[in-house]
Amino acid sequence: MTAVNVLVNSPSGTIQLTRPDQRNALDRSAVEQISQAFFDLHQEKKVRGVILTASGTDFCAGLDLKEMHQTASGDPNSALGAWHDDWTQLRDLLETMLRFPKPIIAAIDGTALGAGLGLALAADLIVAAPSATFGVPAVRRGLISGVVSPLLCFRSGGKTAARMMLTGQSIDAQEALRLNLIDEIVDADKIWVRANELVAECAAAPAEAIQLSKRLLNETIGEMLLTQMSVGAAMGATACTTEAAAEGLAAFKEKREPNWP
Repeated sequence: MTAVNVLVNSPSGTIQLTRPDQRNALDRSAVEQISQAFFDLHQEKKVRGVILTASGTDFCAGLDLKEMHQTASGDPNSALGAWHDDWTQLRDLLETMLRFPKPIIAAIDGTALGAGLGLALAADLIVAAPSATFGVPAVRRGLISGVVSPLLCFRSGGKTAARMMLTGQSIDAQEALRLNLIDEIVDADKIWVRANELVAECAAAPAEAIQLSKRLLNETIGEMLLTQMSVGAAMGATACTTEAAAEGLAAFKEKREPNWP
């Protein structure tokens, strides 16, 4: 099943998540397809920047918990390897975005949760609709946002990250703007247009200067970010093997409140 559409409208290329019935949740196939889309747009010379957006009422609800529950319900001897592969793939996707030589603008309408928030934070700029919401609810499922947490700290500071990670509560667009988590709020029907305008503004500069600026921001100023994301991926995989995670995922599957061990 196709999880993304890729469009080119020079100077921008657009990656659109297309699993609205699953709230654009990221299963293994979706992560692979998004990674491939960035590779393809990297090669497209007339694309000077990428807009990451989504169809439906959600930007991205995070990792696909149904797929995660299937892994948790399988052979426990192979589960840890599967978790490690899943978290490594997610980390690699977000690292691809951070190292991507062209500016990435996330255009968000609806919810951006967990790994979906990670996608937004791995972008260079975020334009959001007034109805957008942001959160890292992993703790409420007995999990942790291992790869997203370093990005959240990098973009908005440890205090904001602690509040969002420990409570699991979501914040609205106005609060996200106040916390410098996003850059602009625009009407829902104008978020792609505004993102495209930002790509055009960036395209006024030479590609080499943009690429070096991104390296300065994400690899020099954020020199520990990639290491922290790797550690976070390992911790995220380990957290998936706990009894709490098994109960949290089962409760999600069964549409009930968890009974924590």
